[in-house]
Amino acid sequence: MKTKSLVLIGIAAVLLILAGCGCNGYNSLVQQDEVVKNKWANVQSDYQRRADLIPNLVNTVKGEADFEKTTLQNVIDARARATQMRVDPADLTPEKLKEFQAAQGQLSQALGRLLMVTENYPNLRANDAFRNLQAQLEGTENRIKVARNDFNEAVRAYNTKARSFPTNIFAGMFGFTPKEGFAAEAGSERAPEVKF
Repeated sequence: MKTKSLVLIGIAAVLLILAGCGCNGYNSLVQQDEVVKNKWANVQSDYQRRADLIPNLVNTVKGEADFEKTTLQNVIDARARATQMRVDPADLTPEKLKEFQAAQGQLSQALGRLLMVTENYPNLRANDAFRNLQAQLEGTENRIKVARNDFNEAVRAYNTKARSFPTNIFAGMFGFTPKEGFAAEAGSERAPEVKF
């Protein structure tokens, strides 16, 4: 009789410990998931800041130069595509992340071409409004890089937690799957060719 109660107490203790680990693991995964969502929101905020600066840049360029219309139109079109692309932080699939990254990459390329072409317009380069906008865009690009790196770090921490034992058992039970971070765009290992 005494041995039965000791066995029951032992089983109850083990179950209690497992339940405690499960609660702790679940809560930890929820916290990590929320950090990933917050970092994703920061990435989107910085991309939105860039999109908000572009109309001012385009208008300044239009006002100062007899500018190449196709270059400006490409920037306007790329901005429209990039701002229409929304990714829900609760549903960050690799496909949606790549689609978002592709739209932002097209905008980056269009902006790069715009800024390269402006080198041929000395009046535009001397314009204070243009220089200020160019500096703000450069600062925004740096913010985007930092936000993407922070997002990737949050994804790494989350994925490590979700795949570590014994949390991986509870992660699978509660639907916490690994997340995808930002990756370099195809061809980014080659330096861009700059022609004037």
